[in-house]
Amino acid sequence: MFYTEIMQPDITNSVIKKFTLLADSFQKTLYSDDIVFLENLRKKNLQEKEIKKYEFWEWPQGVGLYGFWKYFEFTRNTHYFNILREYYDRQMEIGFPERNVNTTAPLLPLSFLAEYTGEGKYMDICSDWAEWIMYNFPRTEEGGFQHITSDSVNDQELWDDTLFMAVLFLANIGRILKKTSYCDEAVYQFMVHAKYLADRKTGLWYHGWTFNGRNNFAGAFWGRGNCWITAAIPELFSMVQCTGPSARFLTELLKKQVQTLATCQDSDGFWHTLIDDRTSYREASATSGFSYGILRAANMGLIDSTYRSCAEKALEAILGCISDDGIVQEVSYGTPMGRETKDFYKNIPIRPMPYGQALAMLFLLEIQKTIKGGGFV
Repeated sequence: MFYTEIMQPDITNSVIKKFTLLADSFQKTLYSDDIVFLENLRKKNLQEKEIKKYEFWEWPQGVGLYGFWKYFEFTRNTHYFNILREYYDRQMEIGFPERNVNTTAPLLPLSFLAEYTGEGKYMDICSDWAEWIMYNFPRTEEGGFQHITSDSVNDQELWDDTLFMAVLFLANIGRILKKTSYCDEAVYQFMVHAKYLADRKTGLWYHGWTFNGRNNFAGAFWGRGNCWITAAIPELFSMVQCTGPSARFLTELLKKQVQTLATCQDSDGFWHTLIDDRTSYREASATSGFSYGILRAANMGLIDSTYRSCAEKALEAILGCISDDGIVQEVSYGTPMGRETKDFYKNIPIRPMPYGQALAMLFLLEIQKTIKGGGFV
C-alpha cells in the first residue's frame, strides 16, 4: 500500500515540475558529444564521414528517444513531436551507421513514430532493419543475438542489454506489421537470454554470458543491466500477445527478480551500481529503471501491488537527482562487460547521459499515470 503522502499536492506538483524540466532539457543531452566513444571509433580508422553517422545514433540516444516518445504519447504536445521528427529526418540526411545491437536502439522509438505518422520513409527503415535482425543478425549458440556493438564483436556473448536495445524493437515492429515470426523470435530471445543470465538463486541477472568460456564473466549483478530486464518484460507484454508457458515463464522471472530487488534497495530509495554490494556507488539510472519497471509491472498486474512501495521509496531520491536545469545527476557512464572483477563496475565514471534522462522520465510518467488511474492509496 502506498503512503498517503504521495497524494499530497506538493509531491504531485514536484513530479510535474521535474518532469517538465527533464523534457525541456532533453535535447541538451541528446546532442551531447560522447568524446570517449568517438575516439574509440577513430581508433578503428573510420573516416570522419562514417563517424558522423554514429555521433548521435547509438543506444544512449535510442533509450533517450524512447522515453521522450512516451512523453509525447502522454502529452500529445506538437513541440515534442517536432523534436522527434527533426532528429530522425536529420539522421536520414546523414546516413546510418553499421547495424549492431546498440545502433538498433533508436529504431524502437522510430517504429512508434512510423506507426503514428503512417509515413513510408520511416516504416521502410524499420522494415529493412527488422529483416536484417531476423535473418542476418550474428548469432551465438542456440540462436541468441550476439551482443555485437559499434566497437566490439563480442564473439558468442549474450548481454542483458540486448533485450532492451534490439529485441524490443523486433517485437514492436512485429506487432505493427503483424508479423508473428518477429514476435515469436523476440519472445525466444528473452527466454534464451534468461537461460544463461538469470541467477537461479536470487533471480537477479548477470551482465553477460560467454559460450566460449561458458561462464558469466565476473559474475556481476550490475544495476542498470538488471533494470533493462525489469523494464523490458512489461514492455514486451505490451507489444506482443505473449501467452501460455512463455508468458508464465517470463512473469515468474520478473517476480523473482523484483522480490530480491526489494531486499537490496537502500532506505533512501536508491539501488547501487552493483545491486548486492552497498560499497559500490548508488546509481540514478538503475534506480529509475527499477522503479519504472516495478511500478509498470504492478499496474499491469504482473507482480503484487505491494511492490509499488519500492517505486514510491525511490521517488524522492530521483527527484533530488534532477538539477534545476533538468539534468539527471548520479548516472553511470556506458558500461562494457566486466570481464575479470566486479570492481570494474565501481570505477565507471558518473556523467549525465540521455538514458539517464529517459529512465527518469519513464519513471515520473508512470507515477503520473498511476496517480491519475487511482493506483495510489
